[in-house]
Amino acid sequence: MYCVYIIRSVSLEKFYIGETKDLEERIFQHNSGFYNSAFSRKAKDWKLYFVLECNSRTQARKIEAHIKNMKSKKYIQNLKEYPEIALKLKNKLN
Repeated sequence: MYCVYIIRSVSLEKFYIGETKDLEERIFQHNSGFYNSAFSRKAKDWKLYFVLECNSRTQARKIEAHIKNMKSKKYIQNLKEYPEIALKLKNKLN
């Protein structure tokens, strides 16, 4: 099952938004610097902040793009604080 995930680095005070089929492996890759030119390579303290299971990779990519386009830390915090936002988003971008 695909999911959209948001990880947070305390040292950078930043969020990273992505989609994957294997969440555990993907977080490991972020923390190990697996991709040489990736933004997430700047820190090694990425922790899972939020996850939303999706029906397909297409849906996951649409939701990922939507969250990134919002460009808002507050929106990301609201996704976690108010689960109904994530459900509406999932239904809208099905």
